[in-house]
Amino acid sequence: MAGEGGLPKLDVAVLSAEQQEKLRQFKIKTRIDNEKYLRSHPEVDVLIGDFLRDVLLKRPADIREFAADHFTNPNLRAVIGSKMEGNME
Repeated sequence: MAGEGGLPKLDVAVLSAEQQEKLRQFKIKTRIDNEKYLRSHPEVDVLIGDFLRDVLLKRPADIREFAADHFTNPNLRAVIGSKMEGNME
């Protein structure tokens, strides 16, 4: 059975109360760990934002090819570094 966005709807009723609590704790820990990682690596935000901006400006027909070209650009490190320096000013 599909939920919103065509994703399968999860039936948490098949889990015991203990399993549901473990799953809830796992989700919380994962979110906290992800948030800590992203806060310690602000370049991720710049990298993704730069990619999305380019996608929306250029609207490539082949998004996979565009992404491959974007992320294998030999100048990507310098571009992101420059944008991060600009954000710090």
